[in-house]
Amino acid sequence: MSNETTNFPKVYDPQSTEARLYQKWVDNGYFTAHVDKTKESYTIVIPPPNITGQLHMGHALDNTLQDILIRFKRMQGYSTLWLPGTDHASIATEVKIIEMLAKEGVTKYDLGREKFLERAWEWKKEYGGRITKQLRMLGSSLDWTRERFTMDEGCNKAVRHVFVSLYNKGLIYRGERITNWCCECNTALSDAEVEYQEDPGFFWHIKYPIKDSDEFITFATTRPETMLGDTAVAVHPEDERYTHLIGKTLILPLVNREIPVIADEYVDREFGTGVVKITPAHDPNDFEVGQRHNLPIVKVINDDGTMNKLAGKYEGLDRYEARKQIVSDLDALGLLIKVEPHAHNVGHCYRCHSTVEPMVSTQWFVKMKPLAEPAIAAVRNKETVFIPERFDKIYYNWMENIRDWCISRQLWWGHRIPAWYCKDCGEIIVSEDTPTKCPKCGCEHLKQDEDVLDTWFSSALWPFSTLGWPDKTEDLDYFFPTTTLVTGYDIIFFWVSRMIFSSIENMGEVPFKNVLIHGLVRDDQGRKMSKSLGNGVDPIEVINSFGADALRFSLVAGTTPGNDMRYYDSKVRAYRDFANKIWNASRFIVMNLENAPFEKPDDSMLTADDKWIMSRLNEVTKEVTSNMENFDLGVAALKLYDFIWTEFCDWYIELTKIRLYSDDLEQRKTAIYVLVTTLTKALQLLHPFMPFITEEIWLHLPHENSADETIMLTKWPEYSEELKFEEAEAQMNVIMDVIRAVRNLRAEMDIKNSKKLDMILFDNSGKYVEMLESGRIYIEKFANTSNLRITTSNDGVPANAKVVNIGTLIAYFPIDELVDFTAELTRLEAEKETATSELKRAEGKLSNEKFVSKAPAKLVDEEKAKVQKYTEALASIQQQIDAIKAMM
Repeated sequence: MSNETTNFPKVYDPQSTEARLYQKWVDNGYFTAHVDKTKESYTIVIPPPNITGQLHMGHALDNTLQDILIRFKRMQGYSTLWLPGTDHASIATEVKIIEMLAKEGVTKYDLGREKFLERAWEWKKEYGGRITKQLRMLGSSLDWTRERFTMDEGCNKAVRHVFVSLYNKGLIYRGERITNWCCECNTALSDAEVEYQEDPGFFWHIKYPIKDSDEFITFATTRPETMLGDTAVAVHPEDERYTHLIGKTLILPLVNREIPVIADEYVDREFGTGVVKITPAHDPNDFEVGQRHNLPIVKVINDDGTMNKLAGKYEGLDRYEARKQIVSDLDALGLLIKVEPHAHNVGHCYRCHSTVEPMVSTQWFVKMKPLAEPAIAAVRNKETVFIPERFDKIYYNWMENIRDWCISRQLWWGHRIPAWYCKDCGEIIVSEDTPTKCPKCGCEHLKQDEDVLDTWFSSALWPFSTLGWPDKTEDLDYFFPTTTLVTGYDIIFFWVSRMIFSSIENMGEVPFKNVLIHGLVRDDQGRKMSKSLGNGVDPIEVINSFGADALRFSLVAGTTPGNDMRYYDSKVRAYRDFANKIWNASRFIVMNLENAPFEKPDDSMLTADDKWIMSRLNEVTKEVTSNMENFDLGVAALKLYDFIWTEFCDWYIELTKIRLYSDDLEQRKTAIYVLVTTLTKALQLLHPFMPFITEEIWLHLPHENSADETIMLTKWPEYSEELKFEEAEAQMNVIMDVIRAVRNLRAEMDIKNSKKLDMILFDNSGKYVEMLESGRIYIEKFANTSNLRITTSNDGVPANAKVVNIGTLIAYFPIDELVDFTAELTRLEAEKETATSELKRAEGKLSNEKFVSKAPAKLVDEEKAKVQKYTEALASIQQQIDAIKAMM
């Protein structure tokens, strides 16, 4: 490789650089993982984004964190695999296809299943790769040669294998149960797909008449339309108020059906009237009560949310319209006692956000308890560790209270359930391969189940199905179990828990060692980004404006695992400026290569500032590496920022200019060598965070190992005791403290940088004299001092000298060197005149009775505050005038 030390552009242009470099990385196979038994593997599988999706800030953060880890481990010498892929997203994708068809005036039923799926695959081909292209713009070093899709042939094989295996073990069953039903998406949902939010509602207090009696039994409900499906009313068996009614019969109003009063300990006798209507078809708890008491199941709501024929005269009405009419009819019959407002948690579909209807239906379920128990134990035993650890509580809470998982969906796009029904004898055949005849009766009249599997069923297999399982592949043997999963806290129960129990069940071990949890990216006001608020920020627009490196660094710097972060445009601009700072510093160094060859100098040529920067870089390397190993990526980023911006650019480069511009070639060579090697190592440390600019600068630098063709394959810097120069660090810290103190004094007293200052540095202990003398050249140049005297005696210090304390040192500056007394007096007198004028004006307003009585109180208070302000200012100005006159 030839290193370009010339033609270094004056300005860094991310737009022209990033696409070129990324294509080079892909073409050269730098991201491609290799099975190398001499190395330890490090594997991350991407949380597969939906094919319907576009890159949002959450994706940008998630993938930036993954890329930082994979680039870091790649440079540490691991055989790294970051496996890409996308999710078929059953509900979301089917909705997209239906919307597209609607524009053509066609429904999915017009097309039929096969034609609909053809259109879905066409849509996936056209739009499904959009988000993966956007991930490339972010700089994600994914192994594209191993890209997977949750509905590709290999994943489908794994899904069928797992379904059949669990079915044969009795862990998958088909049955009639209460499910979460979305009337908009027209499908069942798992518990994890239901989002609860507090909605305003009502308690309708209703009474049912006892048969052949004047008595009534009273209760309250939030869903009066479901009363048409009531098959009992329950009371607590020990509730003395109702023991005489247990076993009696009620008349269900509006439909005049007879239902029993039953006793069940499920009823909370302390809540409300202690009476609960039981609707087994439309409430999960009621369903359980119904099972215990052998109650009939009366389903009165259709899948589309309308009332069915069992609802009598309300048939065909939308559930909410039926609610209004039912309440009105009950009121007319004198059976509605009262209505009171009641806010309560209501389930909503995670996709379309419509209200979920608990509804009995025949579905496929996974029996969860036998799978959850070993998965809970694995996390308790630290086989998988959550970072931060507090998130294991969410995991435990979900897994310990888990219900059987409804896995069937009434959709066409997805993994079709591998179950067939014999039309002749009713036998159910569950098989990995498509059967041709019934094993029971031998007939060939078989029909496959119409439903598809929950998207998360295939996603749960992602860490091992993508590596070739159920086949025994080289990738599976080497890269599994994976090392780290990076994901948001919002899908711990959706996805993380399911991957853990699926892996333990099918692989006999956990799917990953670490789960790094990150928070949400919120707007600058702390609000969740959403379409409804219109506060979303498109990462691609940010990349086009500021470059991927600036966006990546802004998302990571200062963040901590598990916590939400706020997105600020100003932060991205600040890190764009950081990138420009690095570029300009690098260009300065490269341009100076013309004045001295890049050669390793003799150690005796190293100056205190050389040793200081080498020692500081050594310590930063140690700290950053430790931060990275412990997943404190935000802390590592800030440490690199501080080192590069302040210590390297603002201090060391400036300090070297004395030697770079000298006539001594050896001094120039030494300065260049330390500049280049420090920049090189700093770029290596920064590379995982800002891959593009570090690579582009790397290509312009000379390297001791000419075989290094890309920064990403170089060895990660390591800490060395040999590069620890404590004495040089102490010396430079003192020198820099002195320079900073002089600069602060100039700012405080408004002294121009061009004005040379006389200074006496007094070291009573004598401890720093030698250090200060050896650093005299730096102090004189960068503090712009003249007649610098370094002494252990304060004899000869002018009586009116300005005193500045610098740790245990004292700096004295002759006051007449600092201040032009005549000019300062003139300035202060002018300030006094202005303050006096403003004070008189404010006092004049307040002495005006009309102003005080008629002006708003706020204006009067403002004038009073001005009087106080200018009175205090005049006192301060007069003190300064008196002090100067005393010194003249």
